[in-house]
Amino acid sequence: MENQNKEKEVWFTVIVAALGYFVDIFDLQLFNVIGKQSLGPAGLNLAPEQVNYYYDFVLFNFQMGGMLIGGLLWGIMGDRLGRKSILFGSILMYSLANFANGFVTDTTTYSVLRFVAGFGLAGELGAAITLVSELMSKENRGIGTIIIVSMGALGAVASATISKNFSWQTSYFIGGGLGLMLLFLRFRTFESGMFENLKNTEGVSKGNFLSLFTSRERFVKYLWCILLGVPIWYTLGILIKFSPKIAEATGVLGKVSVADAVMYAYIGLSFGDLVCGWLSQVYSNRRHVVAGFLLLCMALSGAMLYVQGLSVSAFYIMSFLLGCVSGYWGLFVTIASEQFGTNVRATVTTTVPNFVRGSVILLTLAYKNFETQGGAIAGATWVGLVSFALAFVAIWQLKETFGKDLNYYENS
Repeated sequence: MENQNKEKEVWFTVIVAALGYFVDIFDLQLFNVIGKQSLGPAGLNLAPEQVNYYYDFVLFNFQMGGMLIGGLLWGIMGDRLGRKSILFGSILMYSLANFANGFVTDTTTYSVLRFVAGFGLAGELGAAITLVSELMSKENRGIGTIIIVSMGALGAVASATISKNFSWQTSYFIGGGLGLMLLFLRFRTFESGMFENLKNTEGVSKGNFLSLFTSRERFVKYLWCILLGVPIWYTLGILIKFSPKIAEATGVLGKVSVADAVMYAYIGLSFGDLVCGWLSQVYSNRRHVVAGFLLLCMALSGAMLYVQGLSVSAFYIMSFLLGCVSGYWGLFVTIASEQFGTNVRATVTTTVPNFVRGSVILLTLAYKNFETQGGAIAGATWVGLVSFALAFVAIWQLKETFGKDLNYYENS
């Protein structure tokens, strides 16, 4: 009976973590789909060129900058204070920040709130994956990750749907409200036993981010983990975000909407994460499955950039398929989590996906630079080639971690 109750508690924690990631992605993608509306005549009423400037660079980079810094600090706190405490703190911060976004009347306040929202959003996924990985058995923890990431990806679908039916202010209020409601469910979750043991262990450095750089082996492994995920955000942050420009350059017969492209891509991402995670469980292998998805992702990225004259419907199907083959996000974060010991696991699992998300800043700058020289297709092509090349090297170098015992510590 005791084992049955414990198992129910574990699965309840998995579901609550999945709902948290749903709200995380909802709020993260909400700006992508309503950002221009909030800056235009229905919002801050900026001139068209200012709308593009603040949407493409200022506000987006403030949000991603917040995620970079937040990922570092939440990760360190996760190894020092506990995984559960980060789940509380992060959702409270980004929910309040997104709710406040609905009241903005100037770009300065908007920028600050996007930074705060990004900071809060940075703690959600890493803490959830770390907690679930340590609670579940080594054979089944991949299933928990599948549930979290697949449900989370649907948050983007919800944000695109809500943005079409409500004003941008109400959309922000809904996002913030969902997070605050979920906060109460988290009181019933419980802490990882591995962390409880770590907390009571003397002489072990906890959440020491610098320790990832004191060993060449650890640093290189950490770098490979980050580079492995960059192609996912190349597809979402470049190909999907700038899909109207790419559609125009490839002669798509009709007008492409960013909101619809995001929605179809994330439906695909949810499906892809399910398939990717399932395949890794069936074959008891993570690296080979990710390598296969990388190959398909590169091929479909090329198709989106070079197939000419698609209809709008066909372009959205392409967006869906691209989302499917980008759906190794959950497996990529799991691989990162399983590479390191308990005393830095939350730090790694939180910083890695947020550094990948933050890489969009560099990807966007590179894309814009190449775009001014050779157009949207050339810009996306060069950025994509570098992203995929580094990811293939990364998956080649990283060790297989399926079924690995995670109850160990890293030396300082």
